Amino acid sequence: MIGGGSGIGLGVARGAASEDAIMLIASRDAEKIAATAKTIGATSAAIDVCDESSVEQFFNGNGAFDHIAFTAGDWDGFMPGALADLDLAKAAQRMATRFWGAVAVAKHGATRLPPSDSYTITNGMLAHRPMKGMPTVAASASAVEGLARGLAVDLAPVRVNCVCPGLIEIEMWNGFPENYRDMLKAVTQKQLVQRPGQTDEAGEAYLTCMRNGFMTGQVIRIEGGIALAN
Repeated sequence: MIGGGSGIGLGVARGAASEDAIMLIASRDAEKIAATAKTIGATSAAIDVCDESSVEQFFNGNGAFDHIAFTAGDWDGFMPGALADLDLAKAAQRMATRFWGAVAVAKHGATRLPPSDSYTITNGMLAHRPMKGMPTVAASASAVEGLARGLAVDLAPVRVNCVCPGLIEIEMWNGFPENYRDMLKAVTQKQLVQRPGQTDEAGEAYLTCMRNGFMTGQVIRIEGGIALAN
């Protein structure tokens, strides 16, 4: 579990723990991930997915895996804004964790998985419902989805899928500016299910990708019906 210290990753880890899976969860913050691991009976390790040598060292040092789930992300304060004011260097950094980090884990980890076992990566609904003022965020989300399909072909018979969460209530929301939190709440009122999703609900999608041996190259949307909303 790459990125299981909080949020959706922790939801996945809790779901796997409830099914008696033997888990290792990893993130950049070694102390935080170790504390989290104790609460769910998992082991932990540090990994920086933006540093290929760290990823390689992680997989060289931690044995065999049957499934890998990648939920690592970062919050860099990227807010909606006018295209004329876009910081291109900052926008490019959004690809470092969510896209290139997933590539690094595929290169050094998913290539070692047994046939028919799985690698699941994480997208976002902005790929399907772009928000005004965030075109590069939508583009980076779309790139992750394309990566999942490409890896499914490249790594077969290892299975690769992508989970695409909508608005999931995570701890990070507490650190967002108040006006941004208000905007998120307003979006949930447009959904068919008029509330944020919970991390355990999102986690179920990753478990499905692990369980279903006939699923590969697919995207599962967990988004409360926002794709069908007006």
